Amino acid sequence: MSIQKVMVVGAGQMGSGIAQVAAQAGLQVSLRDVEERFVQKGLGVIDKNLSRDVEKGRKTAGEKAAILSRIQGTTDLKGAAGADLVIEAVTENLAVKQALFQDLDRICGPEAIFASNTSSLPITQLAASTSRADRFIGMHFMNPVPVMKLVEIIRGLATSDPVYEAVRELADRMGKTSVVVADYPGFVSNRVLMPLINEAIFCVYEGVASVEDVDTVMKLGMNHPMGPLTLADFIGLDTCLSIMEVLYEGYNDPKYRPCPLLRKMVMAGRLGKKTGRGFYTYQ
Repeated sequence: MSIQKVMVVGAGQMGSGIAQVAAQAGLQVSLRDVEERFVQKGLGVIDKNLSRDVEKGRKTAGEKAAILSRIQGTTDLKGAAGADLVIEAVTENLAVKQALFQDLDRICGPEAIFASNTSSLPITQLAASTSRADRFIGMHFMNPVPVMKLVEIIRGLATSDPVYEAVRELADRMGKTSVVVADYPGFVSNRVLMPLINEAIFCVYEGVASVEDVDTVMKLGMNHPMGPLTLADFIGLDTCLSIMEVLYEGYNDPKYRPCPLLRKMVMAGRLGKKTGRGFYTYQ
Protein backbone atom coordinates (compact mmCIF):
# COMPACT_ATOMS: atom_id res chain seq x y z
CA MET A 1 0.00 0.00 0.00
CA SER A 2 1.98 2.97 -1.31
CA ILE A 3 1.42 6.50 0.00
CA GLN A 4 2.84 9.20 -2.30
CA LYS A 5 0.26 11.99 -2.35
CA VAL A 6 -1.07 13.53 0.85
CA MET A 7 -3.58 16.26 1.58
CA VAL A 8 -3.36 17.93 4.99
CA VAL A 9 -6.63 19.65 5.90
CA GLY A 10 -6.02 22.56 8.26
CA ALA A 11 -3.05 24.91 7.78
CA GLY A 12 -2.65 25.94 11.40
CA GLN A 13 0.26 25.16 13.68
CA MET A 14 -0.26 21.40 13.57
CA GLY A 15 -1.33 21.12 9.92
CA SER A 16 1.56 23.18 8.58
CA GLY A 17 3.99 21.12 10.64
CA ILE A 18 2.53 17.86 9.33
CA ALA A 19 2.73 19.18 5.76
CA GLN A 20 6.38 20.10 6.30
CA VAL A 21 7.47 16.69 7.60
CA ALA A 22 5.49 14.94 4.85
CA ALA A 23 7.25 17.00 2.17
CA GLN A 24 10.60 16.39 3.85
CA ALA A 25 9.85 12.66 3.50
CA GLY A 26 9.50 13.12 -0.28
CA LEU A 27 5.71 13.15 -0.48
CA GLN A 28 3.67 15.44 -2.72
CA VAL A 29 1.58 17.52 -0.32
CA SER A 30 -1.52 19.69 -0.63
CA LEU A 31 -2.10 21.99 2.35
CA ARG A 32 -5.74 23.04 2.49
CA ASP A 33 -7.64 25.54 4.59
CA VAL A 34 -10.94 27.38 4.24
CA GLU A 35 -9.42 30.79 3.42
CA GLU A 36 -6.39 31.78 1.37
CA ARG A 37 -4.99 33.89 4.22
CA PHE A 38 -4.84 30.81 6.45
CA VAL A 39 -3.13 28.82 3.70
CA GLN A 40 -0.54 31.55 3.16
CA LYS A 41 0.09 31.85 6.88
CA GLY A 42 0.73 28.10 7.08
CA LEU A 43 3.07 28.17 4.10
CA GLY A 44 4.87 31.10 5.68
CA VAL A 45 5.45 29.13 8.88
CA ILE A 46 6.94 26.27 6.85
CA ASP A 47 9.23 28.66 4.97
CA LYS A 48 10.36 30.20 8.25
CA ASN A 49 11.08 26.79 9.79
CA LEU A 50 13.11 25.68 6.78
CA SER A 51 15.00 28.99 6.63
CA ARG A 52 16.02 28.48 10.25
CA ASP A 53 17.28 24.99 9.37
CA VAL A 54 19.37 26.46 6.53
CA GLU A 55 20.80 29.14 8.82
CA LYS A 56 21.82 26.50 11.37
CA GLY A 57 23.34 24.22 8.75
CA ARG A 58 20.78 21.44 9.14
CA LYS A 59 19.63 21.80 5.51
CA THR A 60 21.01 23.35 2.34
CA ALA A 61 19.22 26.05 0.36
CA GLY A 62 18.66 23.47 -2.36
CA GLU A 63 17.02 21.05 0.08
CA LYS A 64 14.75 23.82 1.32
CA ALA A 65 13.70 24.69 -2.22
CA ALA A 66 13.02 21.04 -3.04
CA ILE A 67 10.82 20.61 0.06
CA LEU A 68 8.81 23.75 -0.69
CA SER A 69 8.33 22.64 -4.30
CA ARG A 70 6.51 19.56 -3.02
CA ILE A 71 3.92 21.60 -1.07
CA GLN A 72 0.96 23.23 -2.77
CA GLY A 73 -1.49 25.45 -0.90
CA THR A 74 -5.18 25.31 -1.74
CA THR A 75 -8.65 26.23 -0.51
CA ASP A 76 -10.31 23.56 -2.67
CA LEU A 77 -11.22 20.42 -0.75
CA LYS A 78 -11.89 18.66 -4.07
CA GLY A 79 -8.12 18.44 -4.51
CA ALA A 80 -8.29 15.52 -2.08
CA ALA A 81 -9.69 13.38 -4.90
CA GLY A 82 -6.19 12.33 -5.97
CA ALA A 83 -4.73 11.82 -2.49
CA ASP A 84 -3.56 8.46 -1.18
CA LEU A 85 -3.87 9.78 2.37
CA VAL A 86 -5.82 12.68 3.89
CA ILE A 87 -4.67 13.89 7.30
CA GLU A 88 -7.18 16.06 9.16
CA ALA A 89 -5.81 18.76 11.47
CA VAL A 90 -8.75 21.09 12.05
CA THR A 91 -10.24 22.39 15.30
CA GLU A 92 -10.77 19.88 18.11
CA ASN A 93 -14.54 19.68 17.66
CA LEU A 94 -16.32 16.39 17.00
CA ALA A 95 -19.11 17.81 14.81
CA VAL A 96 -16.68 19.83 12.67
CA LYS A 97 -14.44 16.82 12.10
CA GLN A 98 -17.37 14.51 11.32
CA ALA A 99 -18.78 16.94 8.74
CA LEU A 100 -15.34 17.28 7.13
CA PHE A 101 -14.85 13.52 6.85
CA GLN A 102 -18.33 13.10 5.37
CA ASP A 103 -17.38 15.59 2.65
CA LEU A 104 -14.04 13.87 2.08
CA ASP A 105 -15.76 10.49 1.88
CA ARG A 106 -17.77 11.75 -1.10
CA ILE A 107 -14.75 13.34 -2.79
CA CYS A 108 -12.01 10.74 -2.34
CA GLY A 109 -11.53 7.47 -4.12
CA PRO A 110 -12.33 4.22 -2.28
CA GLU A 111 -8.64 3.41 -1.76
CA ALA A 112 -7.80 6.66 0.06
CA ILE A 113 -6.86 6.41 3.73
CA PHE A 114 -8.23 8.92 6.22
CA ALA A 115 -6.23 9.92 9.30
CA SER A 116 -7.17 12.29 12.10
CA ASN A 117 -4.66 14.28 14.13
CA THR A 118 -7.20 14.55 16.95
CA SER A 119 -5.61 14.76 20.38
CA SER A 120 -8.47 13.13 22.28
CA LEU A 121 -11.62 12.34 20.25
CA PRO A 122 -12.59 8.69 19.56
CA ILE A 123 -11.22 7.41 16.26
CA THR A 124 -13.96 4.78 16.04
CA GLN A 125 -16.65 7.47 16.31
CA LEU A 126 -15.00 9.63 13.65
CA ALA A 127 -14.58 6.62 11.38
CA ALA A 128 -18.29 5.80 11.72
CA SER A 129 -19.13 9.06 9.92
CA THR A 130 -17.57 7.61 6.76
CA SER A 131 -18.08 4.53 4.59
CA ARG A 132 -14.45 3.43 5.10
CA ALA A 133 -14.02 2.64 8.78
CA ASP A 134 -11.46 -0.01 7.82
CA ARG A 135 -9.34 2.71 6.13
CA PHE A 136 -9.54 5.18 9.00
CA ILE A 137 -6.85 5.71 11.64
CA GLY A 138 -5.52 8.23 14.14
CA MET A 139 -2.14 9.94 13.68
CA HIS A 140 -1.61 12.18 16.70
CA PHE A 141 1.52 14.26 16.11
CA MET A 142 3.15 16.23 18.90
CA ASN A 143 3.65 20.00 18.79
CA PRO A 144 5.85 21.39 17.25
CA VAL A 145 5.61 18.69 14.62
CA PRO A 146 8.98 19.26 12.85
CA VAL A 147 10.81 18.94 16.20
CA MET A 148 8.93 16.36 18.26
CA LYS A 149 9.66 12.73 17.37
CA LEU A 150 6.54 11.01 18.67
CA VAL A 151 3.40 10.01 16.78
CA GLU A 152 0.59 8.16 18.53
CA ILE A 153 -1.08 5.81 16.05
CA ILE A 154 -4.61 4.97 17.12
CA ARG A 155 -6.47 2.08 15.59
CA GLY A 156 -10.25 2.31 15.49
CA LEU A 157 -12.41 -0.75 16.01
CA ALA A 158 -12.42 -1.53 12.26
CA THR A 159 -8.97 -0.25 11.17
CA SER A 160 -7.39 -2.90 8.94
CA ASP A 161 -3.90 -4.33 9.42
CA PRO A 162 -2.66 -3.13 5.98
CA VAL A 163 -3.77 0.44 6.76
CA TYR A 164 -2.03 0.36 10.12
CA GLU A 165 1.17 -0.97 8.54
CA ALA A 166 1.08 1.65 5.78
CA VAL A 167 0.66 4.49 8.28
CA ARG A 168 3.34 3.10 10.58
CA GLU A 169 5.77 2.91 7.65
CA LEU A 170 4.85 6.48 6.71
CA ALA A 171 5.63 7.67 10.23
CA ASP A 172 9.05 6.01 9.89
CA ARG A 173 9.61 7.84 6.58
CA MET A 174 8.77 11.09 8.32
CA GLY A 175 11.50 10.42 10.86
CA LYS A 176 9.04 9.80 13.67
CA THR A 177 8.90 7.20 16.42
CA SER A 178 5.42 5.72 16.51
CA VAL A 179 3.56 3.97 19.31
CA VAL A 180 0.28 2.16 18.79
CA VAL A 181 -2.38 3.23 21.28
CA ALA A 182 -5.85 1.84 21.96
CA ASP A 183 -8.83 4.04 21.14
CA TYR A 184 -9.60 5.50 24.57
CA PRO A 185 -10.30 9.18 25.36
CA GLY A 186 -7.07 11.20 25.43
CA PHE A 187 -5.06 8.17 24.25
CA VAL A 188 -1.85 8.12 26.38
CA SER A 189 -0.32 11.56 25.91
CA ASN A 190 -3.27 13.71 26.89
CA ARG A 191 -4.72 11.27 29.39
CA VAL A 192 -1.52 11.85 31.38
CA LEU A 193 -0.62 15.44 30.43
CA MET A 194 -3.98 17.23 30.66
CA PRO A 195 -4.83 16.19 34.25
CA LEU A 196 -1.36 17.45 35.22
CA ILE A 197 -2.07 20.82 33.60
CA ASN A 198 -5.57 20.89 35.11
CA GLU A 199 -4.16 20.20 38.59
CA ALA A 200 -1.60 22.99 38.14
CA ILE A 201 -4.50 25.33 37.33
CA PHE A 202 -6.32 24.14 40.46
CA CYS A 203 -3.21 25.08 42.48
CA VAL A 204 -3.54 28.66 41.22
CA TYR A 205 -7.34 28.64 41.58
CA GLU A 206 -7.13 27.51 45.22
CA GLY A 207 -4.34 29.95 46.08
CA VAL A 208 -1.74 27.28 46.73
CA ALA A 209 0.90 29.15 44.72
CA SER A 210 1.28 31.77 41.99
CA VAL A 211 1.43 30.94 38.29
CA GLU A 212 5.18 31.57 38.21
CA ASP A 213 5.84 29.49 41.34
CA VAL A 214 3.81 26.51 40.11
CA ASP A 215 5.84 26.52 36.89
CA THR A 216 9.11 26.91 38.81
CA VAL A 217 8.32 23.91 41.01
CA MET A 218 7.73 21.70 37.99
CA LYS A 219 10.79 22.97 36.09
CA LEU A 220 13.34 22.89 38.90
CA GLY A 221 11.78 20.21 41.08
CA MET A 222 10.60 17.77 38.41
CA ASN A 223 13.05 18.72 35.63
CA HIS A 224 10.29 19.59 33.18
CA PRO A 225 11.62 21.71 30.29
CA MET A 226 8.56 23.97 30.52
CA GLY A 227 6.12 24.66 33.35
CA PRO A 228 2.60 23.24 32.92
CA LEU A 229 0.95 26.67 32.84
CA THR A 230 3.36 27.95 30.20
CA LEU A 231 2.69 24.76 28.25
CA ALA A 232 -1.06 25.29 28.58
CA ASP A 233 -0.66 28.76 27.09
CA PHE A 234 1.28 27.31 24.15
CA ILE A 235 -1.26 24.53 23.56
CA GLY A 236 -4.20 26.93 23.89
CA LEU A 237 -6.48 27.02 26.93
CA ASP A 238 -9.52 26.33 24.74
CA THR A 239 -7.85 23.16 23.49
CA CYS A 240 -6.94 22.15 27.05
CA LEU A 241 -10.56 22.65 28.12
CA SER A 242 -11.89 20.67 25.15
CA ILE A 243 -9.62 17.74 25.96
CA MET A 244 -10.50 17.80 29.66
CA GLU A 245 -14.19 17.74 28.72
CA VAL A 246 -13.61 14.73 26.46
CA LEU A 247 -11.82 12.95 29.32
CA TYR A 248 -14.52 13.92 31.85
CA GLU A 249 -17.32 12.72 29.59
CA GLY A 250 -15.48 9.66 28.30
CA TYR A 251 -14.46 8.22 31.66
CA ASN A 252 -17.27 9.69 33.81
CA ASP A 253 -14.69 10.20 36.55
CA PRO A 254 -14.56 13.37 38.72
CA LYS A 255 -10.76 13.37 38.63
CA TYR A 256 -11.05 14.75 35.09
CA ARG A 257 -13.34 17.67 36.08
CA PRO A 258 -12.03 20.83 34.35
CA CYS A 259 -10.91 23.51 36.79
CA PRO A 260 -13.42 26.42 37.01
CA LEU A 261 -10.56 28.86 36.46
CA LEU A 262 -9.79 27.17 33.13
CA ARG A 263 -13.42 27.57 32.07
CA LYS A 264 -13.46 31.22 33.15
CA MET A 265 -10.30 32.08 31.22
CA VAL A 266 -11.66 30.46 28.05
CA MET A 267 -14.94 32.38 28.43
CA ALA A 268 -12.90 35.58 28.79
CA GLY A 269 -11.04 34.85 25.55
CA ARG A 270 -7.71 34.48 27.34
CA LEU A 271 -6.62 31.44 25.37
CA GLY A 272 -2.85 31.73 25.75
CA LYS A 273 -0.13 32.68 23.31
CA LYS A 274 -2.42 32.74 20.26
CA THR A 275 -4.56 35.53 21.75
CA GLY A 276 -1.69 37.34 23.49
CA ARG A 277 -2.88 36.53 27.00
CA GLY A 278 -3.40 33.40 29.07
CA PHE A 279 -1.63 32.67 32.33
CA TYR A 280 1.09 34.94 30.94
CA THR A 281 1.03 37.97 28.65
CA TYR A 282 2.61 37.76 25.20
CA GLN A 283 3.59 40.41 22.67
